[in-house]
Amino acid sequence: MQPEAAHDFEWGLLKAFLAVARAGRLTLAARRLGLDHSTLSRRIVALEKSLQARLFDRAATGYTLTSAGEHLLRHAQAVESVMLRIHTELGGASLRMAGTVRIGAPEGFGTFFLAPLLVRLCALHPDLDIELVTLPRIFSLSRREADLAIGLACPEEGRLVAHKLTDYELGLYASRSYIEAHAGPDTTVHASDYQISLATLSKHRFVGYISDLIYARELDYLPLISPAVHPSFASSNLLAQLAATRAGHGLCVLPCFIAESEPSLCRVMADDVVLRRSFWLTVHSDLKSQARVAVVSKFITESVRGAQARFLPIRQAPDQSRHDVT
Repeated sequence: MQPEAAHDFEWGLLKAFLAVARAGRLTLAARRLGLDHSTLSRRIVALEKSLQARLFDRAATGYTLTSAGEHLLRHAQAVESVMLRIHTELGGASLRMAGTVRIGAPEGFGTFFLAPLLVRLCALHPDLDIELVTLPRIFSLSRREADLAIGLACPEEGRLVAHKLTDYELGLYASRSYIEAHAGPDTTVHASDYQISLATLSKHRFVGYISDLIYARELDYLPLISPAVHPSFASSNLLAQLAATRAGHGLCVLPCFIAESEPSLCRVMADDVVLRRSFWLTVHSDLKSQARVAVVSKFITESVRGAQARFLPIRQAPDQSRHDVT
């Protein structure tokens, strides 16, 4: 005979459980659900009572799943997927353009390209709320950290749907003040960039990523340029690298769609250092048919397609000394 408490089990309690499991903190999960933390706490306690199992270890640093909680998480995510499909197919979600869409994106793409465009999207759909999360990390769509994610590679596993947004070019940049202060006999000025001898690159200061905090292998640029260079100023954040480069610290590999809009920067060795990477847009298969997710995905895709000149600047035909790095 089942315990009487099991009759109290409901989807709302699972939804509360998922929010806490993903946020790791009660207050943050409550804010995402639009509840006060005491109400959310009561729901977690009710779920544990219903299942007669402790689902979280509570500590001052937050909530962590117990083994029972880890087991429930897999089932709760499956139930959530079913609920999302029901809502889409029978609840009219495919007809409504309202609700919240959270987008996870790299800080450069999210800040310099996506944020201004999303303002236009909000104006087109006043009932649509957009949350843009720009962090140097890979977002987990299976844990619902975002509804859409822009990344540097196509995901290889999970119930995800992905397509390439665009390739984009990166180059070596420095502030004009740095170049002028460190110009030597090997420095020549071309129409739009400075040329430095490959042999003397190691004599220059570099700005780059902290090696053990590089979250995607696609960002490990400097060894491809020369094994002899390393950053004397390193940051896990691209915007901090950009700021240090603008301030005149040294040379830095930057996306062209960012650096070319900075008047204080100039490209260095444009015919010798050319890197190419890609942006991918990924959505969980359970969400791809929801109208609000589909319209945001389409908007981002079309906006990127219309801005190809920013991502892949057209340059003069390369001479025989040019070699691309990948």
